Amino acid sequence: MTKQPGTPFISFREAPEVRFPSHVDCNCPSFWDGDTFYLFTSSNQGPRRMSGIDQFHLGEPEECFFDNEIEGWRWIEAIWRMEDGTLYGWYHHEFYVCPGTYLTAPEIGAVKSTDNGLHWTDLGAIITARPGTIDCGSKNHFFAGGNGDCSVMLDGNEDYLYLVFTSYAGEIAGQGLTFARMAWKDRDDPVGKVYKYCDGKWEEPGLGGRPTTIFKPNVNWMERDVDGFWGPAIHWNTHLKRYVILLNRAVGAPKWPQEGVYATYSHDLADPTSWTEPVKIHNGGKWYPVLIDTDIKSRGTDKLCGKIARLYLRGISNHEIEFLLGIT
Repeated sequence: MTKQPGTPFISFREAPEVRFPSHVDCNCPSFWDGDTFYLFTSSNQGPRRMSGIDQFHLGEPEECFFDNEIEGWRWIEAIWRMEDGTLYGWYHHEFYVCPGTYLTAPEIGAVKSTDNGLHWTDLGAIITARPGTIDCGSKNHFFAGGNGDCSVMLDGNEDYLYLVFTSYAGEIAGQGLTFARMAWKDRDDPVGKVYKYCDGKWEEPGLGGRPTTIFKPNVNWMERDVDGFWGPAIHWNTHLKRYVILLNRAVGAPKWPQEGVYATYSHDLADPTSWTEPVKIHNGGKWYPVLIDTDIKSRGTDKLCGKIARLYLRGISNHEIEFLLGIT
C-alpha cells in the first residue's frame, strides 16, 4: 500500500522473545546512568527496579521504597532523569472509593529520588478528577472515575513538563485522553502547580479542574462493555522528528479486552489538538505498550527512541518495529 509523503507508519518483524524479569501492570519507565540501563515495573505489589548492561540483560528486580505510607497502591509510570542523577517520577495511585466494592478512582502523584530510584520521596498528589464524579454504580470492573495511567514529556526548552493521562470521570464529554502541564522550575514543589488543558488554555487546576479531552471513548467508561483509548505512553522519536503516543484500546467486556495498540503523532506538545487520529499498529495483544530503542549507542529510553525499537506488551517482546515515513 502506498503511503502519503511524510506520513509516519510502523513496520513489524518477528524477533526472539524477551521478557522483563518482573510482573508488569503499567507503563515501564527506563533510563541510562553511564553504562547501566535501569527499568522499572509496577503492580499492586509496588514498584520494582531492574538494571543491566541493556534491555536484554536485566538482573533480578529490587523492591523500591517510599518515605511515607498512603492508602492503597502506587504504580510508578514515568521518570525523568536530570544530568546530576536526580530522578523525578510520577505515579498512578489507587484506593477503594465505594464501600463493599473493589472500585477505585485513580489520581496522579509526584516523587523524587537521588539513588537511581531505589528510595523515593513522595511530593504529593498533583492531578485528581473533578469533585462529584465518582460513580459507585460503575460496571466496568476497575474504576468508578478518576484520572490516571499517565506518561510525561519535558519540552525541548525545559520550560514545561507535559503530562498525558486518561480521564475516566464524569460524563462521556469529560472522558478520554487528557493533558496537563507544570512549569519545570516547580518540579520540587509540584502540588498546586499543575494545570489541565481546557478550552485552549492551561489554566484549570490539576487538582479537581475541568479537562478538555481528545479521543473520547465511544462508550462511557462506567459501562461494562467499554470502547475507548487509554494508558498513553509518550516518547520523542529522533527518526520521525516528532512526538509519538502509543495507546491501548479496550473494547468489550469483561475487564477491558485489548482490541489493539494504536499510535498518534504530533510536532507540538503545547497544542493537544495537534495529535493525529490514532492508527492501529497491532491487533489484540496485551496492555501497556512500551518501546525501547535497540541501538545501545543511542542511549534510548522509554522517552527517547530512534528508527528501530523493541515493542513490549505487558513486559514481553516478540517484535522489533521500524518507524518509517511514507514516500510515493
